[in-house]
Amino acid sequence: MASFNKIILIGNLVADPELKQTNTGISYCSFRIAVSRRFSKQGEQATDFFEVTCWREKAEFVTKFFTKGKSILVCGEMQQRTWTDSTGAKRYSYAVAADELSFVERKNADSSDFRGSTPSVPSYGSSAPDMGAFEELSTDDELPF
Repeated sequence: MASFNKIILIGNLVADPELKQTNTGISYCSFRIAVSRRFSKQGEQATDFFEVTCWREKAEFVTKFFTKGKSILVCGEMQQRTWTDSTGAKRYSYAVAADELSFVERKNADSSDFRGSTPSVPSYGSSAPDMGAFEELSTDDELPF
């Protein structure tokens, strides 16, 4: 039987991401994002919080260009973590293992929203083509179809 596990989230970082390393020297970063639900009850907007983990160059990308409150797009898979607590009860948590991370907002020319210099690529881990600028058409007669 086939299975599929893909999650796509756009949210805001809850805190500044922090780059860490395993005992073997592999870089990783765990952070939380807040994602507002599409619908609200009685005018109150509900928010869900997701734990995200990324590794190696992706972790370095996040810690270099993102800070608390910044919007981020995360694509990955949901993973369940299981452990036994001190009372012997089995506990579960869920986290997104990020495959792709991207900016959501475009940096303005007069803004200094990112740490350091402007990134040369719009995202890390994605293969989205460069769409370039749109061409304005004056009439429908110029349409190719």
